[in-house]
Amino acid sequence: MNLATLLSTLVMGCVLAALPGPARAATDCSAPAAVCETASRDSLALVERGVPIAVLVDAEDAAAVRLAAEALRDDLAAVSGGNVSTDAPRTAVIAGTLGHSARIDRIVRERGIDTTGVAGVWEGYLLQVVDAPEPGIERALLVVGADRRGTAFGLYELSRRIGVSPWTWWADVPPPRRASLHIAPGRFVDAPKVKYRGIFINDEEPALGGWSRATFGGTNHRFYERVFQLILRHKANYLWPAMWQPRAFYDDDPRNAELADEYGVVIATSHHEPMMRAHDEWSRYGQGPWDYTRNAETLQRFWRGGIERLQGREAVVTLGMRGDGDEAMTEGTATALLERIVADQRRIIGEVTGKPVEDTPQVWALYKEVQEYHDQGMRVPDDVTLLFADDNWGNIRRLPDPAAARPGGYGVYYHFDYVGGPRNYKWLNTTQVERAWEQMRLAWAHGVERVWVVNVGDIKPMELPISAFLDQAWNPDAADLEWITGYPAAWAAEQFGATHAREIGGIVTRYTRYNARRKPELLDADTWSLLHDGEAERVIGEWDALEQRTLALAGRIPASHRDAWVQLVEYPVLASANLNRLYVAVARNRLYAAQGRASANKWADEARRLFERDAELQRMYERDIADGKWVHMMSQARIGYTHWQQPERNILPALASVDVPARGVTGVAIEGDARRWPQPATSPRLAPLDPVAATSRAVEIFNGGRGPVEFTARSTQPWLTVTPAQGAVDDAQPLTLNVDWAALPEGEHEAVIAIRGSDRTEVYVQVPVRKPPAHRGARGFVEGDGVIAIEAPRYARAVPPPGGAWQVIPQLGHGGSGVAAWPATGPGLQPGGDGARLEYPLVLDAAGEVEVRVTMAPTLDIRNRGGLRYAVSIGDEAPQVVTMRLDPTPGDRDFQAWERAVIAHAHVAGSRHAATAGANTLRLWAMDPGIVFQRIEVVTDPRPRGTLGPAESRLRE
Repeated sequence: MNLATLLSTLVMGCVLAALPGPARAATDCSAPAAVCETASRDSLALVERGVPIAVLVDAEDAAAVRLAAEALRDDLAAVSGGNVSTDAPRTAVIAGTLGHSARIDRIVRERGIDTTGVAGVWEGYLLQVVDAPEPGIERALLVVGADRRGTAFGLYELSRRIGVSPWTWWADVPPPRRASLHIAPGRFVDAPKVKYRGIFINDEEPALGGWSRATFGGTNHRFYERVFQLILRHKANYLWPAMWQPRAFYDDDPRNAELADEYGVVIATSHHEPMMRAHDEWSRYGQGPWDYTRNAETLQRFWRGGIERLQGREAVVTLGMRGDGDEAMTEGTATALLERIVADQRRIIGEVTGKPVEDTPQVWALYKEVQEYHDQGMRVPDDVTLLFADDNWGNIRRLPDPAAARPGGYGVYYHFDYVGGPRNYKWLNTTQVERAWEQMRLAWAHGVERVWVVNVGDIKPMELPISAFLDQAWNPDAADLEWITGYPAAWAAEQFGATHAREIGGIVTRYTRYNARRKPELLDADTWSLLHDGEAERVIGEWDALEQRTLALAGRIPASHRDAWVQLVEYPVLASANLNRLYVAVARNRLYAAQGRASANKWADEARRLFERDAELQRMYERDIADGKWVHMMSQARIGYTHWQQPERNILPALASVDVPARGVTGVAIEGDARRWPQPATSPRLAPLDPVAATSRAVEIFNGGRGPVEFTARSTQPWLTVTPAQGAVDDAQPLTLNVDWAALPEGEHEAVIAIRGSDRTEVYVQVPVRKPPAHRGARGFVEGDGVIAIEAPRYARAVPPPGGAWQVIPQLGHGGSGVAAWPATGPGLQPGGDGARLEYPLVLDAAGEVEVRVTMAPTLDIRNRGGLRYAVSIGDEAPQVVTMRLDPTPGDRDFQAWERAVIAHAHVAGSRHAATAGANTLRLWAMDPGIVFQRIEVVTDPRPRGTLGPAESRLRE
């Protein structure tokens, strides 16, 4: 089903949970358990004339079921307007757990309800309308769960179907008002594909910590109740609690663990907190060093206490040991020591629980240096889940052989937030849901079905990727390419309704793509070039357009949704745009001061204004919406980073000032050169102009004083004109260069622009001009400005891998989308012949050697085979194999390449090839699975470029 069908269905008010998450579309309201505003044949009214249906559960059923039923009652009341019938119910939602609800067991038995696909299935549930389920009830919607969470999920699913967003409290998304809602008859059965699906609250100071203290008095049970509700509304079940600065879930508030059990949320501990003990508990109760070689007996007592404290509650126990403070335990790989630790921990689990140790779920987190233990052969018992990890930047490090099944299964620990090198990133969402989806799809294809857990930092403002991650985890098979393509708009429809969903989805997609090019914490005055490719102007132009698009839509958002709009859309866009403008303003101030421009001081003032604007936007988020509900939530420092760790507060970057003389002073600046002209004994020289991609170059006359200066500018050649030819300059005057290409023969030419100022300054700008051969009849991407740049999805031909396909992954690239071969499992392919490849037609000016730079997503060597390979060829040459080697291990030979790749959110690899003049065909050959191609540049002139590279080349068709 395409996005247009989905949104038109949402407009109808008809929703079906046929797909995970908000992308629940039905083509009509008769699909099983579809919820619609209009009645269909044999449907059951959930809301009728503003009165909601009764929700019934047995008092003996699990607390998780009763709490979910209470939530559904509240949601129905909110959607219907709060009316409650005082009559004895003739219809009802009847919910219960098989074997735990006498009412449900009786109805199932007496009415012959088919529980196939539910009974005995982890967290499975059934939705079905039945007639006369019990005396006094004429019709009912049965919600039948295989276990307590299965029943609860059926109820929370119903809440989501009637239009209540999982973010109703956490992002102030108001439930839609409906006078009438009906659920279609039929049998709907659902169950998760991934067993444990959840989040890790981490790095929670100062934002979440400050907010929770102001709102709840800390991360106590009142806070966690809201967290549990958020998790369960996403049909997730798993939590690593907040543990930093300092926090201890079990110790801080005993009611935390009790409430988690009541709600049915499975509590575990993070990758470096073994045996259900929070990190900070060692400083509270531990004695001696955190060192198993010197203090094993004390550590064992400490860990035993963690298992004893569970009191039989559901949990997943983390095994192993890292150093105190989430550091490496030892230098080198102490395999024998870690094997001993795991064996002792498992002995303690068995002794405390009195059950076979394999009956207690356990994970071994292969995080950072622990991955090296596994790579070098360390193994744990097969009932332990191997929890693989990403590199903290959204790139999974290792995945298992899909054929290597184990009883304990596999998991992945992923990141939307991180504190560490090369730079913290905590402030705003910078995770493209498309990248997270692509990486977790890889994980699923490789058999990772036991645990999906993601570090979400402060929870806010990671709303979109949290929803996408947890929705994908419910049913990764259904979360296909079409699903992720439509996800942002479908998610927007769930928060704001269908009217503007496509536009909102486009905005949030665009802002995360822009922020993924450089995370806000990685921005500085050198990020966007003022000298090359018009990059700074292009980037700011993109942010300006997105901000205008956002503000234009803001006026059409209903007042009821204003609070949610600011949190989910407006603040992230405006604050991100402002931050990029700030750093470009700082860059202009510094460059112009170095050039002696009088306007340097104005740009310093502009930087200060933008710095204050950042604080104003924060106040809007924290004070002006939702009655100040989100105080402190945007307090994370984001301006003024100088190394990996955050500054204590936002710091305005250093600014320069110039002493401005009273008289006017003529200066000249040119594209590609930071110097001020005139310079002694040298003249400025532009990069060559050409008729394809460099028809002009920036030449600017500026003033270094307060008084105006007059100038003249003339060309030494009749085929090059300069405008304006004269004038007065108060601040700066750009010159426009125009070449009469028809008057020029093919070949190399040169002109000079003579600039004279009224202060007797003279500058002679050399202007080389190159008119390449026309190559008439040649089709393809045409060389211009010394390069051919192509976005990967713009191939002319795609030959798929055997039994597979090339897939375009939306938005997964700096300038557009990515292309990957699917499926991404199995052995590598050999290039050549009729092998899997993408073909791109080129038109090159001249024969010679070129460099082919291929930009890819920074995918890691998930199978540890020595790097990910692809191949390149131009024309009939043999394919040249290129290996992408990235390694997040400090000290590794490929560590710096990895660091550059995660900073850029892309990896660029190069190869050199011989090409002919005119038409050529470039082929990208698939070899190892997992590579996502994003962009190709064929470079003939390797001069400096901007951070993002040149714009895509012109296609001659």
